[in-house]
Amino acid sequence: MSQNLLIKNGRPVGNGYDGNSELDIRIQNGTITEIGENLDQNGDEELFDAAGAYISGGWMDMHVHFREPGFEHKETIETGCRAAAFGGFTEVACMPNTKPATHTRDVVEYIRKKAEGEAVSVHPIGCVTKDRAGKSIAEMADMKKGGAVAFSDDGDPVFNSHVMRVALEYSSMLGMPIINHEEDLDLSRPGHMNEGEVSTRLGLDGTPGIAEETMIARDILLAGFTGGHIHVAHISTRKAVDLVRQAKKEGINVTTEVCAHHFDLTDIEIEKRGFDTNVKMHPPLRTQDDVDAMIEGLADGTIDVICTDHAPHAIEEKEAEFIYAPNGIIGLETAWSITVKRLVEPGVLTINQVLDKLVIKPREILNLEIPEIAEGKKANLTIFNTDEKWTFSPSEVRSKSRNSPYLNQQMTGRAVAIFNNNRLVENTIGG
Repeated sequence: MSQNLLIKNGRPVGNGYDGNSELDIRIQNGTITEIGENLDQNGDEELFDAAGAYISGGWMDMHVHFREPGFEHKETIETGCRAAAFGGFTEVACMPNTKPATHTRDVVEYIRKKAEGEAVSVHPIGCVTKDRAGKSIAEMADMKKGGAVAFSDDGDPVFNSHVMRVALEYSSMLGMPIINHEEDLDLSRPGHMNEGEVSTRLGLDGTPGIAEETMIARDILLAGFTGGHIHVAHISTRKAVDLVRQAKKEGINVTTEVCAHHFDLTDIEIEKRGFDTNVKMHPPLRTQDDVDAMIEGLADGTIDVICTDHAPHAIEEKEAEFIYAPNGIIGLETAWSITVKRLVEPGVLTINQVLDKLVIKPREILNLEIPEIAEGKKANLTIFNTDEKWTFSPSEVRSKSRNSPYLNQQMTGRAVAIFNNNRLVENTIGG
């Protein structure tokens, strides 16, 4: 059903708007038809008062795990979309470590079909290799025809260098990126946290940063050799950022992303929180120097995208001894507040610069249409603020899982609503 809507008193930002002026936006049948001051509500229109909040093109998270098909006890496409909408995201790209793995066109089309009717657009990422086993290339061209936007074996790396070479060559013919989970397994296992001072003190096997950096270096060289596009998933170390920075200077087709928690938390949290499994993730939380490097990389443009690596796990899975608990945390609901705390409030990035990493760059990488605030364009919008105080209590979790290190913490800034696919989703607190 179409939704005709008049958004009042919003402050558009991006597309030539500076966020300083309050304007109204009229939406008819999913299309922006009028932008101006003091617009009158038509009889068939719903009214949404943005009350001075910013309005931007809809945000995109290009790295989430919605678990369906196969692991619906952790998350479903429906509950994942609910979490995304609450976090301000109108589009997501979901990783293929499902069961069956997203390695054929029928699974890609199943995910797209399940997401029909949601306000959040879901774009499947297909596997690089069959069953994510790392041995033979999956049916890339067929998956692209079914709607896949990239290829990855995320959760595991494409470990075989020859397979990665072939994947880069083949994907480049399709004009699509390979997103690699950068990890040299022979160096990283059986690590349960960052290898360093804290892991030594706690007596836990650690994963050294070089396990990530070695694989990134290999992939950069292969991308330079093949001309393919390598996208470095969830970057986390200073040397990794340096490698990507240098590769970009050399003109190699490499892009990268950073998760919000990797520019916020450090490995000391594992000690401070008494082995809380909600601070166990992969790549692991690193050192303060690495956190600083993530922020520097965001500031100078080395890091293209802010993402979440939203990774739901059921309560009984996370309530285990630290070394046995699965890696990963949910992140969609809290990413914006972390971004405000670490990037916007300290003046590291302007709102427009942050939006470049949430709105524009992920879609450029995945060859998707970039939303615009302009008359005649499809309405794909996020309405948000940077100053509202709220608590991320368990009742505010929209995901099916609860594995977050930010539960019961006070947050600053939130998305108050999204509009996409001709649907308005209002986010209420305490309701």
